[in-house]
Amino acid sequence: MNAIMTAAAIREKLYDFIRVADEKKLKGLYMMLEDEITDELEWWKDKAFVKDLDKRYKAWESGKEKGYSQAEVDASIEQLKKRRVSK
Repeated sequence: MNAIMTAAAIREKLYDFIRVADEKKLKGLYMMLEDEITDELEWWKDKAFVKDLDKRYKAWESGKEKGYSQAEVDASIEQLKKRRVSK
């Protein structure tokens, strides 16, 4: 692996690999990462993460922190996609 690859570049390469990998490779990759994937999917068990979410939610609820609607997030993603395609 190239030492100067960005996290985004690594994600893109992994995404491309996973999209075309055969079943045997996918199963092997999943087995290597299964515990970590499962832990990430069970975010509610991470007390520090839940505490941070609660803090942010209370800040948003009180108006101290800005939130974004799903429509705003979707529009932002579409803009980013258009920029990426135009490069």
